[in-house]
Amino acid sequence: MGCTVGLLSNKTFSNAVRLVVKSLRQHALSTSVTAASIALAGGLLMAVWVVKSESQKTFTGVTGGFDAVLGARSSQLQLVLNSIFHLEASPGNLANADYLDLKKDTRVALAVPIAVGDNFHGYRLVGTTTEMLTDVEFAPGKKFKVREGGRVFDPNLREAVVGSFAARKLGLKYGDTFQPFHGLIFNERDKHEEEYVVVGVLEPSNTPADRVIWISLAGIQNMAGHDPKTATDVSAVLVKLRSPIAGKQLELMYNKQGNRLTFAWPIAQIMAQLFDKIGWMDRVLALIAYLVALVATGSVLASIYNSMNERRREIAILRALGARRGTIFSAVVLESAAISAIGMAVAFGIYGVIVSVVAAVIREQTGVVIDPLTLHPVLLLAPAGMIALGALAGVVPAWKAYRTDVAENLVPVS
Repeated sequence: MGCTVGLLSNKTFSNAVRLVVKSLRQHALSTSVTAASIALAGGLLMAVWVVKSESQKTFTGVTGGFDAVLGARSSQLQLVLNSIFHLEASPGNLANADYLDLKKDTRVALAVPIAVGDNFHGYRLVGTTTEMLTDVEFAPGKKFKVREGGRVFDPNLREAVVGSFAARKLGLKYGDTFQPFHGLIFNERDKHEEEYVVVGVLEPSNTPADRVIWISLAGIQNMAGHDPKTATDVSAVLVKLRSPIAGKQLELMYNKQGNRLTFAWPIAQIMAQLFDKIGWMDRVLALIAYLVALVATGSVLASIYNSMNERRREIAILRALGARRGTIFSAVVLESAAISAIGMAVAFGIYGVIVSVVAAVIREQTGVVIDPLTLHPVLLLAPAGMIALGALAGVVPAWKAYRTDVAENLVPVS
């Protein structure tokens, strides 16, 4: 289209633009329907690419401020999902002695134990030490903060600090009390007798910690109904290393030379494996988006091509009044591109709705936040590509208009 317009004089181009505006007004209904199909295709195409890329970038970037996780023998991915993202079931426990050995290791800068096994209306209780809420940087330079008026739980008391998302969903606030339920899946028949008081609510961190209710390690270990034989066990140990080489050494020690425990390191690389496993889903969604885009482009071609039969006499009159073939050809191509441009303008609204809904679902399920306003190259490439395809689709009806016989179509209609 750019080459065609470039060959036209300014006058010819302005004439073509006037013809396009007039045609869009005369065929407002078909223009709206066709533009709507372009909008849906463009919005879906942009949303698929942005959600895919932002999800991978965000999830592989969430480490909770740790480098590795030590847990019972299991897959590294399950261990990371359970310990960092608070998803999946715990693969098992490790003895308190294993935690203490790791904590004393000179290669370890920080070792924080966690214990799981209870919930409150579906939101997981995680037992840990106060270091988790006072010393850990969940992101560079960022530590967890308790909202004004609250404080971190006392490890010797039945107190809880609630993540911001869980607090909002559960309606919990400073001073409230609650009774946990046994297990990771909520069952109202499995209520514990112990009662906990909320002593603090965390400021939003946009991490999985926002969906967690934090209590003392002993609180989970000694909860009524738990096996007293494993009262000192922990579910996993979150590890901050002093150097990358320490991770390689500990991985060799636990994973290659031992057979009781699993050392999941590095966390980002392990999460990348998850996206490798579900990569086929991304490809399917992308294929669907491409097919929808092609169908929408076909609708532009069909809409304008079918209207050519109705517009033959109009085109013949324009030719008789001095309009050049090139002007008519360019007008049809411009009209096709204009319909695509209108559709893509609306597509940004559809894209915003799709990405916002997906981001809300991801946050609801994982606590991880995807920014729907993130700029991505596809937000420029998709509109340019769809408009170019629209212009290309207009070439066929434009050629038909170009070959319109003036004399034949000016014959009076009887």
